[in-house]
Amino acid sequence: MVAITATYGERSCAVKSLLEFLNSLFAANHERVLLVGGPVRDFLLARESQDTDLVAALSPQELQALGFRLVEPKSSSAIYFKYHHGFGKIEVTRMESLAELENDLRRRDFTINAMAMSLSGNLIDPLDGRNDLQNRQLRACSTGSFLIDPLRIFRGLRFEAHGWRMTPETEALIRSHDWSQRFGSIAVQRFSNEMIKALAGELPERFFQGMLAFGVGREFLPELFRLPEIPAGPLEHHPEGDLFSHSLQVMQRVAHQTGDPLTRFCAFFHDLGKLATDPACYPRHHGHDQAGFGMAESFCQRLSLAASYRKSLAWVSRLHGNANRWGELRDSTRIRMAEQAVRGGIDTILPLISRADKPGGLAMAGWDAALRVAKMSTAELGVDRVKLESMPVKGRSDYLLQKRVEMLRLVE
Repeated sequence: MVAITATYGERSCAVKSLLEFLNSLFAANHERVLLVGGPVRDFLLARESQDTDLVAALSPQELQALGFRLVEPKSSSAIYFKYHHGFGKIEVTRMESLAELENDLRRRDFTINAMAMSLSGNLIDPLDGRNDLQNRQLRACSTGSFLIDPLRIFRGLRFEAHGWRMTPETEALIRSHDWSQRFGSIAVQRFSNEMIKALAGELPERFFQGMLAFGVGREFLPELFRLPEIPAGPLEHHPEGDLFSHSLQVMQRVAHQTGDPLTRFCAFFHDLGKLATDPACYPRHHGHDQAGFGMAESFCQRLSLAASYRKSLAWVSRLHGNANRWGELRDSTRIRMAEQAVRGGIDTILPLISRADKPGGLAMAGWDAALRVAKMSTAELGVDRVKLESMPVKGRSDYLLQKRVEMLRLVE
């Protein structure tokens, strides 16, 4: 076990405060407690860590006396948990002796996550993770790293989406096995969590490119593996050729505008409905907007994604075709689209994806005005409520639409 003193500077103020708090919390037992994994990595990268992960050679009784409670997750080892209003979640993995530490670190995923720090500030780095950190590279801790938990493959791809690169040796470990059977034991939520985190990265495309390059994850996302085989559309409109290339380009253009994972997700899968096209109709995809609207719910449910993902993808699928023809639409169609976008929660998402759907795409001029009018109350529209209530119910929506069209022409 190699220990080197961590260098402190202005960047370490948050960690110094954390170490002071932990020394106070564990008091006489502080020498039997170590900061480990992500928080150590984040400290060396000069960035704040969201959680506090510790290993401790303390008894269950000692931890419980300090306010920690035992939690036994289905997908990982038992931990002791405590929440502090100033430092957030604090999780402790218990061991009988700190002599077990090096073996614990060697069983972790990547060397950059296999470092520990004593509460006095000494760095413990048996696998030279600090060097890999400086080189922004991911090196598996052992040849069995992915066998311990195959989800680590997707975690590696998620790190690549945030600018890291796997070493050739680590890539070879992934290619050395058929992982399909092992993936069967992984809850889909764990895969989806890595995908969503990757979508927040500066290079989100690397996650999906990596899945295809390594041939991993078909069990979770079979749609991805079909995209390269499907034409995006007629070549005069889609010179990029296949649907994967098109989807990737749209997501990349959107990623330059926003870091929001939901918007990027909708951008990548906006043409989900094209997967339902009869191959006899290629390269055209008539009706794919409506097909995608129907497919989005089951697609997102299978991935155990939040309701916001299901709703947003459905409405983006349905509306993006008309959004791409925004300049040709009648005012009444524009109002209806704005109302549907508000209902679907995609009023800010849709114009970004529409503009990104082709190189040099144009903004939807007048979209903000259409949204304002679509959100107006009957009072703001100047509607006579007595007149409205005297109308047949079937005619009221047409009357209100006409009032919104009149208002749109006034405000544009």
